[in-house]
Amino acid sequence: MDNILLVFSLCLLLGAVVGFFAGLLGIGGGLIIVPALIYLLPRIGIESSQLTHVAIATSLASIIMTSFSSAIAHHRHGNIPWELFKPMLPGIVVGALASAFISEQIAANVLQQAFSIFVTVMAIQMAFPLKPKAVAKVPSFKLMFIVSMLIAVVAGLMGIGGGVLLVPFLCYCGLQMRQAVGFASVTGFLIAIAGTAGYVIAGLNATDLPTWTVGYIYIPALVGIIITSMLIAPLGVKAASIWPTPILKKIFAVLLMVIGLKLALSA
Repeated sequence: MDNILLVFSLCLLLGAVVGFFAGLLGIGGGLIIVPALIYLLPRIGIESSQLTHVAIATSLASIIMTSFSSAIAHHRHGNIPWELFKPMLPGIVVGALASAFISEQIAANVLQQAFSIFVTVMAIQMAFPLKPKAVAKVPSFKLMFIVSMLIAVVAGLMGIGGGVLLVPFLCYCGLQMRQAVGFASVTGFLIAIAGTAGYVIAGLNATDLPTWTVGYIYIPALVGIIITSMLIAPLGVKAASIWPTPILKKIFAVLLMVIGLKLALSA
């Protein structure tokens, strides 16, 4: 029980950090949550050969509430092009559900290596943002389905909402940035819901999981992260209007590169 309380307390702090940086820099929490849990849990006695899967699943579950509140705010501001759901929703749901079962077939150390590469690529994107040239029209239904499914699979495997992948694609399709971000907030919510369901089902028969898990999701960490990230995120948003955000993004990108390298070496 002492370990559970310690996990909960540390994840309250982790949630505050995640919420603040999410509000300040507009980044997904999974880029912080996954490596933090991989690092923290073994050091406080939470051991498991499935630790990487647990960290990714818990991160994905934590995105449900944060992406929901973000989607509501974007809807109120008219930033969500709902007509895009017809071609993209099926792919998002299929891809997010499939990600958990794909993840189950990947060894924990391989999955950690893949995440370290992903974090490094995202750090480069943050330091040198990709600005794709918009095309004249939205691609075909078939292409939108395939792209949305692939994005959802990657997002589910990495424990993120997928906005870092979806926003550049939507901008390429001709959407304004505010619409792309608004739509990504809703798809992040759907990816989190479907992906979490997949990780719960996939983990029901998994062995060597910590106590207090539901499927692959570690409940004490999840609750701690959600509580403070929801409370602190608005402070990050306020700070973004005062602090030098572009400079901070580059500093944070360097930090992510260090995290990616450390994860790669420790896998």
